[in-house]
Amino acid sequence: MIGVFDSGHGGLTVFRALARRFPHIAFVYLGDHRNVPYGNRSSDDIVALTRDAVCALFRSGCRLVLLGCNTATCVAARTLQKDWLPVSGWVGRNILGIVAPTVEAATQTPWAVTSPQYPQKYNTDTIAVFGTTRTIASHAYPEEIRKRCPKVTVVQQACPDLVGAIEGAAPPDELEGLVGAAATALLAQTGGMPPHRAILGCTHYPLVEPLFRRHLPPFTRLLSQPEVVADSLEDYLHRHPRFVSEMGDRPRSPLLLTSGDPHRVARTARIFWPDVPAFEHLAH
Repeated sequence: MIGVFDSGHGGLTVFRALARRFPHIAFVYLGDHRNVPYGNRSSDDIVALTRDAVCALFRSGCRLVLLGCNTATCVAARTLQKDWLPVSGWVGRNILGIVAPTVEAATQTPWAVTSPQYPQKYNTDTIAVFGTTRTIASHAYPEEIRKRCPKVTVVQQACPDLVGAIEGAAPPDELEGLVGAAATALLAQTGGMPPHRAILGCTHYPLVEPLFRRHLPPFTRLLSQPEVVADSLEDYLHRHPRFVSEMGDRPRSPLLLTSGDPHRVARTARIFWPDVPAFEHLAH
């Protein structure tokens, strides 16, 4: 099985894309709805909560866990991958993040390449990053992009109220106003010059991707994480087939777990996935 973790609902956009792309693989989703949001927590808290969630997914039988949450990835992924997992006792397991495939798509450079290569080291494109306040403050995207493309201009724009508006089923004009304001603020940073690519760096944002498309110049290519991550996972599983050795001949039904109230969680989840399967409470 492959696990997908998110602090709340946003990762459902990625999870849904993965379940569609790989119907014969068993996927498990875990949303830490009891402790959401993560954005106002300390880095130590985010690392600890993410580690606990990964352990829960490993105990559920997952050998590979994808952090389908930008905040958890930006703050906790490296610590868990480099420091915790090798001494954790979970032999044969691995943790992936959502930033790596997004940076790969933005730079057209494999994640393993951490120094500029031709022609990327001469790339002078402008890349926009939209995200939550915590993701933008982490500077994870600019740092990782510039390792591979040092001459690229990275412009970031936080969208502090957009996640809440999406989860609250805000009316279309309110959502349009928030996205339009974010796009206008970002273009003000570029002097009106259209970015070549724009990363929608929050898994909630695919639900309003048409609004970003409307308010950004036609020239700008949008990088939306569900399909980017699905493409990356397909490549990863091709190179590491041991993580899909249990794949059967029949489509597998995804399992959704929550640390919160399954019925309350399901109501908001339908915004992200209208026919979402029923959530089950995570048994500790």
